Amino acid sequence: MMKILIPVILAIAGLGAGVGAGLMLKPAPEVAATGPCGEGQTAEADADGEAVEPAAAEDCETQVAADPFDGEPEAEGEAEELLTTFVPFEKPFVVPVFEGEKIAAMVVVSLSVETGEEGATVVGTMEPRLRDRFLKVFFLHSNSGGFNGSFTSGRKMTDLKSALLKAAKEVMGGTEVKSVLVTEIARQDI
Repeated sequence: MMKILIPVILAIAGLGAGVGAGLMLKPAPEVAATGPCGEGQTAEADADGEAVEPAAAEDCETQVAADPFDGEPEAEGEAEELLTTFVPFEKPFVVPVFEGEKIAAMVVVSLSVETGEEGATVVGTMEPRLRDRFLKVFFLHSNSGGFNGSFTSGRKMTDLKSALLKAAKEVMGGTEVKSVLVTEIARQDI
């Protein structure tokens, strides 16, 4: 029994050290400059090539934001509905992949939950239950072969994300959960 347990413990420790090193060495996110009206506003140059200040903040109320996906401008009332918060899980999920009775690989997944602004605190308080439910989804996905072969292909990832979203909505109850985002995923064969 110890002959089997020691390599598994060493593999998990190595995988954890690799994930930890990856998280520590991850570059800082780029910060985009924003104007008084928010993102998407850039400084323009005049005829002499000098930067011109963007529109004043009071002009922002008259501007209509455009949705880059459908080309239609959005109404001011819809902008309030689009306020979302992304709540990342600090610790990644580690999922074993079995072949027969042996662990063949480990999959490490980082997640974020997209919710309304009021849901951010609820996600934080419900994190232990969310982690438990998400692990059940990951184990079921792993045991059904979801992490075998081309596991990031469209159908497998779509099934996994819809199962994670369903689990999040069940745990969160009446709190709005818009989506569960897979921010990082990696498989390490043992």
